[in-house]
Amino acid sequence: MFKGSYVALVTPFKDDQVDEETLRRLVEFQIENGTSGIVPCGTTGESATLTHEEHKRVVEIVIDQVAKRVPVIAGAGSNNTAEAIELTKHAKKAGADAALHITPYYNKPTQEGIYLHFQALAKECGLPIVVYNIQGRTGVNITPQTMARLAEIPEVVAVKEASGNLNQMAEMINLCGDKVDFLSGDDALTLPLLSIGGSGVISVVNNLVPKMLAELVDAWFAGDLAGAREKANHLFPLSQAMFIETNPIPIKTAMALTGLIPNAEMRLPMCPMQPANLEKLKAVLQRYGLLE
Repeated sequence: MFKGSYVALVTPFKDDQVDEETLRRLVEFQIENGTSGIVPCGTTGESATLTHEEHKRVVEIVIDQVAKRVPVIAGAGSNNTAEAIELTKHAKKAGADAALHITPYYNKPTQEGIYLHFQALAKECGLPIVVYNIQGRTGVNITPQTMARLAEIPEVVAVKEASGNLNQMAEMINLCGDKVDFLSGDDALTLPLLSIGGSGVISVVNNLVPKMLAELVDAWFAGDLAGAREKANHLFPLSQAMFIETNPIPIKTAMALTGLIPNAEMRLPMCPMQPANLEKLKAVLQRYGLLE
């Protein structure tokens, strides 16, 4: 169902308010440069510090601006199942193509609790679900066996896999077969995941260089393996630089430095980059010709 290069879109702010004009412009920038789909209100979109009203408004703005040209996978995850259901119902009403759901965090559910959480979302909402597995942020890993159970739920159509564990990804793919699509949640592992059966990526660095990501994935699916490998290797240092500090600090800073957004405004506890890391980021951007 979902294939290609998707962007985990940043949420631009201006004076501590969502900058709607810039948000709409970012959507256009992505579509013009070949991005396969837009994912608002994920981690990179600072969903954790958006109010519910802001969260819903960002989803609505993105869906309106996209105007059905590419799929929109709206972030709707929560560690509270009832809250996740509410956000998913809103995404469905707004016209989203699917909802991205992180595993419940902090409360550290069991594997059975994870399964029941997604089962409830499917039953109550009836919207396609992209499961987001990222133990480094949530403290909980979805095991391959649990993912195989989730794949039997018709509404579960894809996985954003950011465990960093290729062995686990391979086991999941083997257990799930073609019942769900596997999207990389780690830019550096996009090509490795494609090589074992993945269908694409939900990318952070795509905010900055969407054309590069689109060309990488397109090359792979066109059978140009050497070209895909060359593009992945070229992109690797830039992808790594986006995690010099906690995401989305580096990507927002890079976008502000290169003029894609007016400023790198974030909400606490996200804060401006430390001076030494800022210089490292600038050096990488200069290497790619993105900054003079």
